[in-house]
Amino acid sequence: MGSAGFLLFGGLLFGGLAVYLLVSALISNNADKQSLSWANNSEPEKTDRTLIKLSRPLIHQFTLQHALRIKNESYRKQIRQTIKTAGISRVLNEDEFIGMQILWGVMIPLFVLVMNFALELDLSNIVILGMMPFGFYAPIMDAKAQKKIREQNVREHLPFYIDLLALSVEAGMDFFAAIQLLVDKAETKKSVLAEELSIVLKDVQLGAAKATALKEFGERLDMSEITSFVAVLIDSEASGAPISRVLKEQTVQMRLERFVRAEKAGARASQAILVPMMIFIVPAVFIMVFGPVAISFMYGNN
Repeated sequence: MGSAGFLLFGGLLFGGLAVYLLVSALISNNADKQSLSWANNSEPEKTDRTLIKLSRPLIHQFTLQHALRIKNESYRKQIRQTIKTAGISRVLNEDEFIGMQILWGVMIPLFVLVMNFALELDLSNIVILGMMPFGFYAPIMDAKAQKKIREQNVREHLPFYIDLLALSVEAGMDFFAAIQLLVDKAETKKSVLAEELSIVLKDVQLGAAKATALKEFGERLDMSEITSFVAVLIDSEASGAPISRVLKEQTVQMRLERFVRAEKAGARASQAILVPMMIFIVPAVFIMVFGPVAISFMYGNN
């Protein structure tokens, strides 16, 4: 691609940005404020996720009405679970998420089509159409990536948090009062676990049963460690077992599981290093060791 191609690409990029800003301005000046509310008339929380912030105005203007026509309950159940485990259920509802899938399922192949025409890339129509399922699946990939980040954050803080809860309960505090103390002291923006525990407290304060709030907590994180932790808490509360002892046992179990995961990660790393070693290091060693011998043999025969 020459300099003219780069200039054309930059011009098209800035042109697309100008169109987006124009559409966003028209939407923000729209007198109908309900076009920026959820389909169920509840107000979403603010988010710093760039994909959602860029997509939401266009979703409500263009694709939300089409998303509402999708009635497949099994698919909607899957979307609800994806949103919940990604931690965006209070930011984005299922209709908006489906609308975002439709939006990017159309915009990405359209962008590739424009680039193909402008830069003369000679891409086939099959390749351009193949971008449609990729765009449709892109929000799900983003949500799954966010879920993995959340899981890593939770595993990092979980043993420490359970230790603090056990100490607080042993000191005579109620379990949910200990959670409140922990949430007050923690930085919820940096700790996914503290943020989710604060949601548990809000649910209980709004009248939800404690067992129900804990089950919802486990479903939002969808991790084996949290699921077993919640199950043990509910069983201990139902049976009347001391929660402090249960928390101590859970702490030991969590630390043991983290040690096992570290051992497995170390084993995988030692196996993964074999590939670059066989490709790069072993040939270099062979050249250094046998190269001079081969050269002397070749020139010695001459």
